[in-house]
Amino acid sequence: MKPVTAMRLPLSTDLSGFVQLLTRLQVPHRVSEERGEQVLWAIDEQMAADIRELYQRFPDGDADLDLSSYQPQPRLSRPSLAAQARACPATALVLLLCLIVAGLTYLGDNLDTLHWLTFQDFSFDNENLYFLPLGASLDAGQWWRLFTPMLLHFGVLHLTMNALWYWELGKRIEILQGRINLIGLTLLFSLVSNTAQYWYSGPTLFGGLSGVLYGLLGHVFVYQWLAPNNVYRMPRSVMVMMLVWLVICMTPLISMFGQIANAAHVGGLLVGCLTGLLGGAFARRKLRA
Repeated sequence: MKPVTAMRLPLSTDLSGFVQLLTRLQVPHRVSEERGEQVLWAIDEQMAADIRELYQRFPDGDADLDLSSYQPQPRLSRPSLAAQARACPATALVLLLCLIVAGLTYLGDNLDTLHWLTFQDFSFDNENLYFLPLGASLDAGQWWRLFTPMLLHFGVLHLTMNALWYWELGKRIEILQGRINLIGLTLLFSLVSNTAQYWYSGPTLFGGLSGVLYGLLGHVFVYQWLAPNNVYRMPRSVMVMMLVWLVICMTPLISMFGQIANAAHVGGLLVGCLTGLLGGAFARRKLRA
């Protein structure tokens, strides 16, 4: 389902108060500029009608409005998970692929299937994995290996935590910058984080969306810093928490519980900050034009 136009207003119209009201009411939306007009987008026609109705009542947002006494219509409630998935199909597709791969690989236990999706192909016996040179796989046309490790997960908790974070960050990017940009960023962050982990650790088994997640996180925060918007607005504590976790994962204490792809995390974060810098600078220039 594609976003639909809720309203078109002149650039001279101050929408800041009304947008703040939509955010306080947790109504999904985004604002863009097209052909000299402000365009307010909604996830579907029904939500667009609700937004227009709300604008007629509170065009300035009424910053001092006591929302505790305001009872929105049922249609203004948070959309269902299915509705959000229809509005953000690229985000949902990546998570669906992760779920399918988790089932096919038995969360990493089915080596017969797993070896087709790892960064390096491998053979195995009852005790060991024997990794094949990456160049040989690429020469054979297996270029998907540069990206598919992001779909691999090695446990229910690993899959659940990564899926929740991708859902939170991915849909924000898809709403503001579109599904093509989200897919492009996801593939870029996967490529960089997988390659960084390979260069750092050599032949080893790794996978998961975490490198991509750090890329998305860096992208969102730097973009928001340069071109503030309601969609990318997140508490600074989230970034602090993720950075603290990044450092903790590098300590010997965490490594006692298993291998952590720290190079993938760092590589993803760095390239995500770079894309956020470029995207945010471009968006900021457009706003000033």
